Amino acid sequence: MEENNPVQVKQTQAKSSSFLSNLFVSVFVLGLLLAAFYFLPWKDVKWGKIELAQPSTIVVTGTAESKEKTQIATFTAGVSAVSDNKDEAINSVNQKVDEIISAVLKFGIEKADIKTENLNIYQQEESYWEEGRQKTRPGQWRVGNSISIILRDVDRASELSRVLTQTGATNVYGPNFSLDNTKAVEESLIKDAIENARNKAQKIADLSGKKLGEIVNVSEGYPSQVTPYLRSDFGLGGGGGGGAPIEPGSGTVSKTVTVVFEIK
Repeated sequence: MEENNPVQVKQTQAKSSSFLSNLFVSVFVLGLLLAAFYFLPWKDVKWGKIELAQPSTIVVTGTAESKEKTQIATFTAGVSAVSDNKDEAINSVNQKVDEIISAVLKFGIEKADIKTENLNIYQQEESYWEEGRQKTRPGQWRVGNSISIILRDVDRASELSRVLTQTGATNVYGPNFSLDNTKAVEESLIKDAIENARNKAQKIADLSGKKLGEIVNVSEGYPSQVTPYLRSDFGLGGGGGGGAPIEPGSGTVSKTVTVVFEIK
């Protein structure tokens, strides 16, 4: 049998002693913690609470507007006919509408800017007396058709009105002036509307003794368009004069935004 090395024995004893010492310290600390947990009056401790402070804000509406020349003019030209024969009435109306479309195309209107607005075909009822009693029976046929025309060069509105009233149209309405594409204008107005809101918010902050902070949120409102000169109705039949001086006028494009500012 091998004899134990004295050095190895001493090292083993030292390790055992260190382990027992560390174990004793750990048990002692754990005991102190358990005693503290048991004897301390935890219910009387004022722990408080953590809250995130909400920034103070104000909500302001800003607006901006721009006057723009009207961009399009819309006309409506209609034809109507009455006949005892249905086919004759339809053929008469179709022929006159074709003449109107031909004249409008020759004027320079694009085909895509011409469309049928309203078509109606119906037989009228007529009253008569028989043996002292009033009765009704099928009467004449009434046929009507109208087309709408979009004019994109509003400065030629007077010329187009003359062309329409000299065709076979039995009624002509227009022009209705309006704005067409305002996207670019609206985008440019957003910046001005926000600046308008900022000026209002700054005044509110100054009056309340606060400092105006950063923008927290911005939301857009719907654009509104107002055209002060809307319409000029001629209502003239074919062969009328027409061509009266017409001013396209202008429309107002406005933009509204709601802005939330932080105040300090």
